[in-house]
Amino acid sequence: MPSIFVMVTLRRVPATVPSRAWVSHRCLAGVSAPLALADRHSPGWTEVPMTEQPTLLAVLLEGRGLERYGTFCAAYQKAARALDKDLAASAPSRAQFHRWLTGDLRNLPYTDHCRVLEHMLAGYSARQLFEPCEDRVVPAPERSNTAPRAVPSPHPVLSLSAVPGMAGVAAVYASRSEFAAKVEPRALLEGAARIRAAGLSLNLICQQVPDQNLSRWLSTGTEMTCLFLEPDGAAIQAREQEEEHPPGHLSALTKLNIDVMSRLRDRLPAEARDRLRMAAYDETIRFNIILVDDHTCVTQPYLPGARGIDSPTLLIRSTGPDGLYPIFEQAYEAVAERSRPL
Repeated sequence: MPSIFVMVTLRRVPATVPSRAWVSHRCLAGVSAPLALADRHSPGWTEVPMTEQPTLLAVLLEGRGLERYGTFCAAYQKAARALDKDLAASAPSRAQFHRWLTGDLRNLPYTDHCRVLEHMLAGYSARQLFEPCEDRVVPAPERSNTAPRAVPSPHPVLSLSAVPGMAGVAAVYASRSEFAAKVEPRALLEGAARIRAAGLSLNLICQQVPDQNLSRWLSTGTEMTCLFLEPDGAAIQAREQEEEHPPGHLSALTKLNIDVMSRLRDRLPAEARDRLRMAAYDETIRFNIILVDDHTCVTQPYLPGARGIDSPTLLIRSTGPDGLYPIFEQAYEAVAERSRPL
């Protein structure tokens, strides 16, 4: 039988180097891939259950404005340097940070990471920080005997006393935007036993205070009442015309804020839901009034043709029956009596 020969020609093919865009795309796509974790039987291994709930760490960071990777790293590095200068470069990668917030972990991070986080969020153990935070309700710190982390003092205006001879007025601002720039709403309301508010959409509470702060206050005993201008009433339509808004503009904003607070109330523990009361009234709006306990009032008038945010704002302290505080408290109570529950 004749022999059969097969000739095979080999040709060198140049290696293809992936483009930078392709590499970046693949890297980003891999951010959510499971992390190669330490062996279950290695020393110091601690299992943390995976969850779809955000971690307590995520909720605490959001409350401090540190939920973005860049701002978190700056705060992390500052805390790390305070512990040990050698830890300043130990900040997590963006992918690690994402897993910390979402709970996509099977064990606690490295010991150095845990040390820095426990220093940043004093009182909370690393184990506690990486547990799911159900309904975003912040629990008490596990380590109550830990020295509290230094917290920046609120703006000095919050400690202002009434000016003598000014009927309890402690400060006056040309607009609500100026007031909001100088007085953080959370600092104004933190620790209050009772908060009462009446206005149009109540943006200062509904839009400028994070949900987790409101949830924590209500869950720990704060009582809050919010009186909104009736979103489908005649008074809000008149106000839209006066401020030259398109029809339905203020109504939509007010409905949005009512929905925000309604969802918040639904997520509260059953025993805390009655502490958040909402109502609506349909009458000419004259003032936005916020009463904090029985000692502080923030109020502004609604001027013709001017938006609420552009109106002068007064910070008033309770100084007795001859001051302005009881006058605005009476104005609030009158509106409350004529409001319908929501």
